[in-house]
Amino acid sequence: MSTNTLREIEELPDLGIMLSDGCRLSARVWRPLDAADDPVPVILEYLPYRKRDGTCARDALTHPYFAKRGYACLRVDMRGNGDSEGLMEDEYTAQEQADAVEVINWVAAQDWCNGNVGMMGISWGGFNSLQVAALQPDPLKAIITLCSTVDRFADDIHYKGGCLLNENLGWGATMWAYSSRSPDPALRDDWRDLWLKRLENEPFLATRWLSHQRRDAYWQHGSVCEDYSALKAKVLAVGGWGDSYKNAVPQLVENVPGAKGIVGPWVHKYPHFAVPEPRIGFLQEALRWWDHWLKGIDTGVEDDPDYRAYLMDGVRPATWYTNRDGRWITESEGASAHLPVQTWHLTDNGLSQESGPLRQSVTSPAHCGAASGEYCAIWLGPEMPGDQRGDDAFSACFDSAPASEDMDIVGAPRVTLTLSADKPQAQMAVRLCHIHPDGASTRITYGVLNLSHRKSAASPEPMPPGEAEQITLDLDHIAYRLPKGHRLRVAISSAYWPLIWPAPEMATLSLSAGQLALPVRKTADKDEWTFPPPDAETPWQITTLRKGSNSRASEIDHNSGDIHLVITDDFGKVQDDVHGLISGGIARERWSIHPDDPLSARGTCHWTTELERDDIILRTETFSEMWSDQTRFYLKGRVEAYENDVLIYARDENDTIERDHL
Repeated sequence: MSTNTLREIEELPDLGIMLSDGCRLSARVWRPLDAADDPVPVILEYLPYRKRDGTCARDALTHPYFAKRGYACLRVDMRGNGDSEGLMEDEYTAQEQADAVEVINWVAAQDWCNGNVGMMGISWGGFNSLQVAALQPDPLKAIITLCSTVDRFADDIHYKGGCLLNENLGWGATMWAYSSRSPDPALRDDWRDLWLKRLENEPFLATRWLSHQRRDAYWQHGSVCEDYSALKAKVLAVGGWGDSYKNAVPQLVENVPGAKGIVGPWVHKYPHFAVPEPRIGFLQEALRWWDHWLKGIDTGVEDDPDYRAYLMDGVRPATWYTNRDGRWITESEGASAHLPVQTWHLTDNGLSQESGPLRQSVTSPAHCGAASGEYCAIWLGPEMPGDQRGDDAFSACFDSAPASEDMDIVGAPRVTLTLSADKPQAQMAVRLCHIHPDGASTRITYGVLNLSHRKSAASPEPMPPGEAEQITLDLDHIAYRLPKGHRLRVAISSAYWPLIWPAPEMATLSLSAGQLALPVRKTADKDEWTFPPPDAETPWQITTLRKGSNSRASEIDHNSGDIHLVITDDFGKVQDDVHGLISGGIARERWSIHPDDPLSARGTCHWTTELERDDIILRTETFSEMWSDQTRFYLKGRVEAYENDVLIYARDENDTIERDHL
């Protein structure tokens, strides 16, 4: 076990790291005071999300914890973000990765580092931890990747099953806002010049991502599934069932020798402060990983089960949960690929383990999917999928008989359908639902598919209208208990708005055969693993100037028939009690569609970001909008920058992109 004793630490708010091309990156560092005399391993977290005002809340809980236990923790602002110089061109670029390798080699050579480096991160930081590990910098011995993906096309915020996720516009708008912010004027005399240069060169990423509608070389870059064998650093992968990134953990466990995986009930957050609870002692678990691979202490992590997953009890649908009852299960070798699979048949009489005829069709209205929830639940508002009965009414549904005993579904259900479409461009959504005795419908897991991608995501081809084909779709991984006496439902729709952008025409799907391959594990009657309770350092010390709030409302215009989803996330406004920087922001989204017209779909996003330092008051307003016709997408963007309420910069973007089998 670890022999760590707590060490006194120091914090460096702006350690400069000079890259070989002269670009200075800014790092916030926590390290033992005596590290120069007793060198320590380094843990790197490398992000565009601003260490001075963006990730402060989670940084305060996490990095000092490791530093007191004998590590130097670096939170580095990526090139073009926060207090670092340079310009950011895109996400996960070769430049971003090369910079990270330089940082790793630089820090390993410092007299306060023992030469061993680990890399950790959630979301963007989880992605680039994997990507940098695949480049094999010699000092990088281990990583902890959270809420990440191994395939940038199949499992990020851009596309899913070849369908365009509306999160492509939504997260593009988020980065349009994040990267438009100024450095902290207290740290740089040239902050204004750097800010203006950043604004002038900031890419409108929603357009860039939409320009690649098939799995081409753009998406292959940074997708570690292209060559799992390149991952030589030891991998601990962590995820949450409430998050969009459910699949990477089992995929890494199954494909990377020595990788370990943990999946809890959480949304897109670190597990020591995530919701829904139960939380775990993630910092203690991470410390075991770091001590073993960076310090050579035998902490037993190599003997841990390959896969530890939280099996959630089946519960009533809700758009938010504070707690999920359940139990921790383990698999000693592999994740879930080895578990037994039950075969269920989709028939005219429902979902059955006996085969039977199937002749059903479905033409879903364009707004089917209203209960899908947010693709990536992150802002802690009412973002989870709600009662599915409304969407079920617009779907072809296949119900089982009541379960004769509890059923533990663990893995990725696979649906195989023989179907035809009456339009060459069509899509489908498949949901596996838990039907309660009173009819309430909880979404267990789901998948979506652009039918032009049924054979290949790299070389899509339209459906021949009226010709039946066999199509296979893997749903997202899950661990969920269907209670005795409750039913399973497979629901199939031809639309799933506002989670995915609609096909250009409403299509009818005709089903003539179908099977569900359902991974079912032996029933777990108790916890098979126990984690320590969550621990953390002192929370970020702030003064709240405006409280945050989250709202998500559906509206129906009874004149036009248009249906709108209106989202407002006010992140509040706070002042850092130590260095005094004031920061805040508000995000607004509106998604509109008419049930009878997929070409009426429109998404708009508007962000306000606020930054104040003494008598300097800075603000950006960023706008993004998208709509389409039969053959093209249309995008608009605008960024405005204000200094003391005076407009000092504005830029407009107007782009048209051809639809490519989408």
